[in-house]
Amino acid sequence: MPGKSLVVKRKAPSSIPALSSEDGLNRYLSEIRKFPLLKPEEEYMLAKRFEEHGDTEAAHKLVTSHLRLVARIAMGYRGYGLPVSELIAEGNIGLMQGVKKFEPDRGFRLATYAMWWIKASIQEFILRSWSLVKLGTTAAQKKLFFNLRKMKSNLEAYEDGDLRPEDVKKIAKDLGVSEEDVISMNRRMANGGDTSLNIMIGEDGDNQWQDTLVDEGPLQDEILGDAEERISRRAMLVEAMEGLTDREKQILTERRLIEEPRTLEDLSVEFGVSRERVRQIEVRAFEKLQKAMMKIAGDQQALLAA
Repeated sequence: MPGKSLVVKRKAPSSIPALSSEDGLNRYLSEIRKFPLLKPEEEYMLAKRFEEHGDTEAAHKLVTSHLRLVARIAMGYRGYGLPVSELIAEGNIGLMQGVKKFEPDRGFRLATYAMWWIKASIQEFILRSWSLVKLGTTAAQKKLFFNLRKMKSNLEAYEDGDLRPEDVKKIAKDLGVSEEDVISMNRRMANGGDTSLNIMIGEDGDNQWQDTLVDEGPLQDEILGDAEERISRRAMLVEAMEGLTDREKQILTERRLIEEPRTLEDLSVEFGVSRERVRQIEVRAFEKLQKAMMKIAGDQQALLAA
């Protein structure tokens, strides 16, 4: 409903646990496990109540049932030198925004949708905290920042020094950035962040480093173009998923669209079929999704060309 706000009621037995410091992290993780996970029909009814009536109790249940998802996602960003408690707190803000924007009739589970909001909130917090020059101005730079450690690990380039030329070339190619960007980002991250922009330079020490910097970022229309492209891809995915059955949607989501995919064994028990049958449904659903997205993209290009 337009203008709805997410004001979560805090009752003593069911309020969101406080997370004030790293010392209380284990207690917080223990407490959020007490909130029950929702079945698809329960989640749908709660989401409809909030969407149509602004029912904050329903919103509260949606939020608390997904606090574990936030914690799991936040744990994946521990390598950036920031307190996990703060990452979780930022992720919870993203979760609340996801609940606020969630449209249950789209056919997605809330976890699939909210995951994007949670990651975006955490990543923006990390970028603000690191305060890297020129970082965050393009989608490619953000992708480099958040994938460099993982790619170095895959290449067994664990040391903090400069990367081997062949590793630089591969990372640059895979992420669509320049080799200079890879080298620069690796050095910055190895040093734990940027040098202060307020350092005095020059023979007389009467100038600051920031006075010598040139804005090499993209133009505003390029930034907007990147954002529109991301929105368009997400809209295509939502539209393509509508062509799947409920079972195909859930299996594909649980296997390929969440942070920690569920096993074939788990899903075979839930749906009462063999693991091989779950795998077949997953493959078929993914193929259907690919074809649908290609058709949607083709229709959009034809419309633009008309």
